[in-house]
Amino acid sequence: MSRTDVSADTTPFFSDDNEGEGPTDNGVGSPQPEEEESASGVSDRRAKVTVIVLCYINLLNYMDRFTVAGVLPDIEQFFSISDGKSGLLQTVFICSYMFLAPLFGYLGDRCNRKSIMCVGIFFWSLVTLASSFIGKEHFWALLLTRGLVGVGEASYSTIAPTIIADLFVKETRTNMLSIFYFAIPVGSGMGYIVGSKVNDVAGDWHWALRVTPGLGLLAVFLLFFVVQEPKRGAIEAHPEHTLHRTSWMTDIKALCRNPSFILSTFGFTTVAFVTGSLALWAPAFLFRAGVFTGEKQPCLKVPCDNSDSVIFGIITVVTGILGVASGVQASKKLRTRTSRADPLVCAAGLLLAAPFLYLSIMFAQASTVATYVFIFLGETFLSMNWAVVADMLLYVVIPTRRSTAEAFQIVLSHLLGDAISPYLIGVVSDSIKKSDSYMWEFRSLQMSLLLCSFVAVVGGAFFLATALFIEQDRHLAENYVPSDDAPIIVPKRGRSTKVPVSSVLI
Repeated sequence: MSRTDVSADTTPFFSDDNEGEGPTDNGVGSPQPEEEESASGVSDRRAKVTVIVLCYINLLNYMDRFTVAGVLPDIEQFFSISDGKSGLLQTVFICSYMFLAPLFGYLGDRCNRKSIMCVGIFFWSLVTLASSFIGKEHFWALLLTRGLVGVGEASYSTIAPTIIADLFVKETRTNMLSIFYFAIPVGSGMGYIVGSKVNDVAGDWHWALRVTPGLGLLAVFLLFFVVQEPKRGAIEAHPEHTLHRTSWMTDIKALCRNPSFILSTFGFTTVAFVTGSLALWAPAFLFRAGVFTGEKQPCLKVPCDNSDSVIFGIITVVTGILGVASGVQASKKLRTRTSRADPLVCAAGLLLAAPFLYLSIMFAQASTVATYVFIFLGETFLSMNWAVVADMLLYVVIPTRRSTAEAFQIVLSHLLGDAISPYLIGVVSDSIKKSDSYMWEFRSLQMSLLLCSFVAVVGGAFFLATALFIEQDRHLAENYVPSDDAPIIVPKRGRSTKVPVSSVLI
């Protein structure tokens, strides 16, 4: 069979890309292309531009997600809410994001991915803008809009990595994924920085939420006119057979029988738990530490002192870049010695992050400088996982199941990770707090954040377990042959019936 058959069953979805039908002339006639297209149907230059656009959208995605954390003290003061309710802001977003991920994963494996992302990002931009006009008496409305933001982000996060996977293979794919995942820490850090700075200039935290919607509309424009939909799995398909889509339930059963995918997903869940906790609570914790030590004044009226959000944002950007780059490079070098390099690097990152996160929490009352140094080291090691985990998923899962796998991983990692961790940390803090004094506001949050170090150690254990199965599961994915149990029609007592191939003696 020819490679062009790989995506013959792809369904166009409000798109002019004609996925699976080869290159189009885009209305300019049909001369010979200047640059030869790969099996994906996208030229090398167009593929690299696509990664840049996807990276920009991913950066914007995380920038919006953590803008709220950058102005959290102002939001708490504005609505007069407790730590538990503050944690809900992140939890409701992650919950909607998590529960909708399977839907978009299902659609991403069957419909035009570019169109899905365009609709999702446009909706997300409108809802984010609407959330910036909520008044003091309607905290529930802020929770609702933050939840709806998850709809748009779920449509993007489950699909974008699979497009990169269909454009590149092997080391090039790893490099492109590392560029894509650089946007997570950089966007997160920019969320803190932009949110707090806009709040300082405008004197109103609402304006911090009005930055990303305009950039989101630009993202929709770039996505629609620049990104080209690649053919699913064509760049890595075997010439002797075609990958056919199977039912959603068949995909889920196959993923559940993939130990490398399941164990690495649990490992990534611990990463999500720790990063979700730190993302929302670290700036507030550092602010309370400053109040406790007398270095800062309490926030009695908005705008509050958000200098810790700016510093933490800068640390997040720098450590994210260093962590992702060092994780990818360490994996590449270790691959020359063992094919189990990826899960071992992820395990090392979490096990090294745990003690530094513990020290950063315990030193907050003694030395601000030491606290920032330990946070820097802890977040650097924590960030080593992002690109490596994504690469593992892509090479242990066949192309026609990748969006579903991304959705499955998003659901599980968020369900047990950052969907519950911000709220859990807030609730534990409230339960430990014995009074409303500044000392107990600091101490209670300090004790609750220590949970992050323990969870990081558990995550390291999951990745060590993944190393036991990674070679076998990668081999199975790379040499996958469609099941012989696809229904065929055979005669039975004068009429035709569908039976599995395995039930027919040949």
